Amino acid sequence: MDAPTADSHLARLAGAIAEPARARMLCCLLDGHARTATELAAVGEVAASTASAHLARLKEQRLVESVAQGKHRYFRLAGSEVAAVLEGLLVVAGAPRSGFQPSTPSRLRVARTCYDHMAGTAGVALHDRLHAQGWLHAVAEGGAYELSPEGALALESLGIDVAEARRSRRRFACACLDWSERRPHLGGALGAACLQLALRRGWVRQELDGRALALMPKARREMPELFGLS
Repeated sequence: MDAPTADSHLARLAGAIAEPARARMLCCLLDGHARTATELAAVGEVAASTASAHLARLKEQRLVESVAQGKHRYFRLAGSEVAAVLEGLLVVAGAPRSGFQPSTPSRLRVARTCYDHMAGTAGVALHDRLHAQGWLHAVAEGGAYELSPEGALALESLGIDVAEARRSRRRFACACLDWSERRPHLGGALGAACLQLALRRGWVRQELDGRALALMPKARREMPELFGLS
């Protein structure tokens, strides 16, 4: 049998995208937010068992990938190349797509603790800022991160003991999928160190009655870009 060719691969990809329920799921995931199979079943207007079969087909064609977070499993697009292809097809189709509408209470969505690190929009902004500066980058599958030399110096200058975080008997830095934003925030020992720094510097305040964190005026004055306040 002849080896698979580019056109045969294209035909299989097109077939995976062409089914209406799968197309709706893929378009839903274009906003960068991960979703559960149950949520995607509702988007695709199919039963849960049917959605599982559709998602298996999309995974087989490397259009989506799954990530486990606690007791839940989320699905997201497999990469920026997939998103670019889908965006191009939507331009040709001339169809608008709806945005992500989180249902998390606003006080928890802005900033909260996730175990011992920062979550919510502020936590995601911190994660994205460290990547945008080139201080943090992915090093392996599974969401592991490493600091660049410039990143280590920058965080140490802010007051984080990077060496101590490395000595911790846990992952140094990793992606942790945010349950309200459905995008990664920074977990691991480095994420915990960032939260402790924010508390020490008075950028955030721990609420007494739960996991909510209050972003303080000092954060806007001193480090607005770090928490998405600029």
